[in-house]
Amino acid sequence: MEKLVICVGRQLGSGGCEIARKLAEEFGFKFYDSELINMAAERSGFNPKIFARSDESHGALQSLFSAFSGRMARFASVYGNSISQENLFQIQSEVIFKAAKEGGCVFVGRCADYILRRSENLFSVFITANDEERTRAVSERMGCDIATARKYIEKKESERASYYNFYTSKTWGAAESYDLCINSSILGIDKTVEIIAQIIRER
Repeated sequence: MEKLVICVGRQLGSGGCEIARKLAEEFGFKFYDSELINMAAERSGFNPKIFARSDESHGALQSLFSAFSGRMARFASVYGNSISQENLFQIQSEVIFKAAKEGGCVFVGRCADYILRRSENLFSVFITANDEERTRAVSERMGCDIATARKYIEKKESERASYYNFYTSKTWGAAESYDLCINSSILGIDKTVEIIAQIIRER
Protein backbone atom coordinates (compact mmCIF):
# COMPACT_ATOMS: atom_id res chain seq x y z
CA MET A 1 0.00 0.00 0.00
CA GLU A 2 2.87 2.38 0.68
CA LYS A 3 3.63 2.46 -3.07
CA LEU A 4 0.03 2.65 -4.24
CA VAL A 5 -0.82 5.36 -6.77
CA ILE A 6 -4.42 6.58 -7.04
CA CYS A 7 -5.38 8.62 -10.10
CA VAL A 8 -8.65 10.53 -9.98
CA GLY A 9 -10.43 11.84 -13.05
CA ARG A 10 -13.48 13.99 -12.47
CA GLN A 11 -16.33 15.93 -13.96
CA LEU A 12 -16.44 19.59 -13.04
CA GLY A 13 -18.55 20.13 -9.93
CA SER A 14 -18.57 16.44 -9.00
CA GLY A 15 -16.46 16.90 -5.88
CA GLY A 16 -13.64 14.94 -7.48
CA CYS A 17 -10.85 17.09 -6.05
CA GLU A 18 -12.30 16.90 -2.54
CA ILE A 19 -12.70 13.14 -2.86
CA ALA A 20 -9.10 12.82 -4.05
CA ARG A 21 -7.83 14.91 -1.14
CA LYS A 22 -9.82 12.85 1.36
CA LEU A 23 -8.47 9.63 -0.17
CA ALA A 24 -4.95 10.96 0.32
CA GLU A 25 -5.79 11.68 3.96
CA GLU A 26 -7.38 8.25 4.38
CA PHE A 27 -4.23 6.44 3.24
CA GLY A 28 -1.68 8.96 4.49
CA PHE A 29 -0.55 9.68 0.92
CA LYS A 30 0.78 12.81 -0.75
CA PHE A 31 -1.78 14.76 -2.76
CA TYR A 32 -1.02 16.31 -6.15
CA ASP A 33 -3.34 18.63 -8.06
CA SER A 34 -2.30 22.14 -9.10
CA GLU A 35 0.97 21.55 -7.21
CA LEU A 36 2.16 19.75 -10.33
CA ILE A 37 2.19 23.07 -12.21
CA ASN A 38 4.79 24.62 -9.90
CA MET A 39 6.78 21.38 -9.83
CA ALA A 40 6.87 21.25 -13.63
CA ALA A 41 7.82 24.92 -13.82
CA GLU A 42 10.65 24.40 -11.36
CA ARG A 43 11.94 21.40 -13.31
CA SER A 44 11.92 23.20 -16.66
CA GLY A 45 12.80 26.74 -15.58
CA PHE A 46 9.66 28.17 -17.17
CA ASN A 47 7.18 30.57 -15.66
CA PRO A 48 4.32 28.65 -13.97
CA LYS A 49 1.88 30.71 -16.07
CA ILE A 50 2.84 28.63 -19.09
CA PHE A 51 1.77 25.41 -17.42
CA ALA A 52 -1.28 26.99 -15.80
CA ARG A 53 -2.51 28.30 -19.14
CA SER A 54 -2.14 24.90 -20.84
CA ASP A 55 -3.30 22.86 -17.84
CA GLU A 56 -5.56 20.05 -19.11
CA SER A 57 -6.25 22.07 -22.25
CA HIS A 58 -4.70 20.98 -25.52
CA GLY A 59 -3.65 23.72 -27.93
CA ALA A 60 -3.58 26.73 -25.61
CA LEU A 61 -0.06 28.07 -26.18
CA GLN A 62 -0.46 30.64 -28.92
CA SER A 63 0.01 33.71 -26.71
CA LEU A 64 2.34 32.45 -24.04
CA PHE A 65 5.78 33.44 -25.28
CA SER A 66 5.80 36.63 -23.21
CA ALA A 67 5.54 34.51 -20.05
CA PHE A 68 8.96 32.86 -20.48
CA SER A 69 11.13 32.93 -17.37
CA GLY A 70 14.31 33.67 -19.30
CA ARG A 71 15.99 30.30 -18.91
CA MET A 72 15.32 29.11 -22.44
CA ALA A 73 18.78 27.65 -22.85
CA ARG A 74 18.24 25.07 -20.14
CA PHE A 75 14.86 24.08 -21.57
CA ALA A 76 16.15 23.92 -25.14
CA SER A 77 19.11 21.72 -24.22
CA VAL A 78 16.84 19.11 -22.66
CA TYR A 79 13.54 19.27 -24.53
CA GLY A 80 14.34 20.74 -27.92
CA ASN A 81 14.54 24.19 -29.42
CA SER A 82 10.89 25.19 -29.24
CA ILE A 83 8.13 25.23 -26.68
CA SER A 84 5.10 23.16 -27.53
CA GLN A 85 2.16 21.52 -25.81
CA GLU A 86 3.92 18.18 -26.28
CA ASN A 87 7.07 19.42 -24.55
CA LEU A 88 5.03 20.71 -21.62
CA PHE A 89 3.26 17.36 -21.41
CA GLN A 90 6.64 15.60 -21.38
CA ILE A 91 7.87 17.79 -18.53
CA GLN A 92 4.72 17.25 -16.50
CA SER A 93 4.91 13.51 -17.18
CA GLU A 94 8.44 13.40 -15.78
CA VAL A 95 7.27 15.23 -12.66
CA ILE A 96 4.43 12.72 -12.21
CA PHE A 97 6.81 9.77 -12.66
CA LYS A 98 9.19 11.20 -10.08
CA ALA A 99 6.42 11.88 -7.55
CA ALA A 100 4.99 8.37 -7.98
CA LYS A 101 8.37 6.78 -7.27
CA GLU A 102 8.60 8.55 -3.92
CA GLY A 103 5.73 6.58 -2.38
CA GLY A 104 1.97 6.46 -2.05
CA CYS A 105 0.21 9.39 -3.69
CA VAL A 106 -3.01 10.64 -5.22
CA PHE A 107 -3.05 12.53 -8.52
CA VAL A 108 -5.95 14.59 -9.84
CA GLY A 109 -6.37 14.57 -13.62
CA ARG A 110 -3.52 15.53 -15.97
CA CYS A 111 -3.53 12.10 -17.64
CA ALA A 112 -1.69 10.62 -14.67
CA ASP A 113 -3.55 7.32 -15.10
CA TYR A 114 -2.14 7.03 -18.63
CA ILE A 115 1.33 8.30 -17.77
CA LEU A 116 1.60 5.69 -14.99
CA ARG A 117 -0.29 2.95 -16.86
CA ARG A 118 2.57 0.45 -16.56
CA SER A 119 2.68 0.77 -12.79
CA GLU A 120 1.64 -2.41 -10.96
CA ASN A 121 0.29 -0.35 -8.07
CA LEU A 122 -2.05 1.95 -10.01
CA PHE A 123 -5.75 2.41 -9.27
CA SER A 124 -7.73 4.80 -11.44
CA VAL A 125 -11.16 6.18 -10.65
CA PHE A 126 -13.49 8.63 -12.40
CA ILE A 127 -15.90 10.75 -10.37
CA THR A 128 -19.16 11.89 -11.91
CA ALA A 129 -22.28 13.50 -10.45
CA ASN A 130 -25.78 14.52 -11.52
CA ASP A 131 -25.87 17.51 -13.88
CA GLU A 132 -28.08 19.61 -11.62
CA GLU A 133 -25.79 19.17 -8.63
CA ARG A 134 -22.68 19.87 -10.65
CA THR A 135 -24.14 23.03 -12.13
CA ARG A 136 -25.27 24.25 -8.73
CA ALA A 137 -21.86 23.53 -7.19
CA VAL A 138 -20.03 25.45 -9.91
CA SER A 139 -22.54 28.32 -9.70
CA GLU A 140 -21.97 28.65 -5.96
CA ARG A 141 -18.20 28.37 -6.26
CA MET A 142 -17.95 30.97 -9.03
CA GLY A 143 -20.71 33.23 -7.72
CA CYS A 144 -22.54 33.19 -11.04
CA ASP A 145 -25.97 32.22 -12.32
CA ILE A 146 -26.91 28.73 -13.43
CA ALA A 147 -26.73 29.52 -17.15
CA THR A 148 -23.20 30.90 -16.84
CA ALA A 149 -22.12 27.92 -14.76
CA ARG A 150 -23.52 25.51 -17.33
CA LYS A 151 -21.61 27.21 -20.16
CA TYR A 152 -18.43 27.19 -18.10
CA ILE A 153 -18.80 23.47 -17.41
CA GLU A 154 -19.34 22.72 -21.09
CA LYS A 155 -16.25 24.72 -22.10
CA LYS A 156 -13.91 23.32 -19.44
CA GLU A 157 -15.04 19.74 -19.88
CA SER A 158 -14.63 19.99 -23.64
CA GLU A 159 -11.04 21.17 -23.09
CA ARG A 160 -10.40 18.48 -20.49
CA ALA A 161 -11.78 15.72 -22.72
CA SER A 162 -9.79 16.94 -25.73
CA TYR A 163 -6.59 16.98 -23.68
CA TYR A 164 -7.13 13.51 -22.23
CA ASN A 165 -8.27 11.91 -25.49
CA PHE A 166 -5.36 13.41 -27.44
CA TYR A 167 -2.60 12.18 -25.14
CA THR A 168 -4.06 8.84 -24.04
CA SER A 169 -5.91 7.58 -27.14
CA LYS A 170 -8.68 6.70 -24.68
CA THR A 171 -12.00 8.41 -24.00
CA TRP A 172 -12.27 10.80 -21.06
CA GLY A 173 -15.04 9.71 -18.70
CA ALA A 174 -15.70 6.38 -20.44
CA ALA A 175 -16.00 3.45 -18.03
CA GLU A 176 -13.47 1.33 -19.90
CA SER A 177 -10.79 3.98 -19.37
CA TYR A 178 -10.73 3.51 -15.57
CA ASP A 179 -10.74 0.83 -12.88
CA LEU A 180 -13.81 2.39 -11.28
CA CYS A 181 -16.43 5.00 -12.15
CA ILE A 182 -18.69 6.30 -9.40
CA ASN A 183 -21.46 8.89 -9.07
CA SER A 184 -20.84 11.02 -5.98
CA SER A 185 -24.44 12.27 -6.03
CA ILE A 186 -25.76 8.90 -4.89
CA LEU A 187 -24.16 8.73 -1.44
CA GLY A 188 -22.34 12.03 -1.02
CA ILE A 189 -18.66 12.89 -0.74
CA ASP A 190 -17.71 11.10 2.47
CA LYS A 191 -19.51 7.85 1.69
CA THR A 192 -18.05 7.88 -1.82
CA VAL A 193 -14.57 8.18 -0.31
CA GLU A 194 -15.36 5.30 2.05
CA ILE A 195 -16.52 3.05 -0.80
CA ILE A 196 -13.51 3.82 -3.00
CA ALA A 197 -11.11 3.19 -0.10
CA GLN A 198 -12.82 -0.13 0.66
CA ILE A 199 -12.57 -1.26 -2.98
CA ILE A 200 -8.90 -0.29 -3.11
CA ARG A 201 -8.14 -2.26 0.06
CA GLU A 202 -9.99 -5.33 -1.18
CA ARG A 203 -8.30 -5.12 -4.56
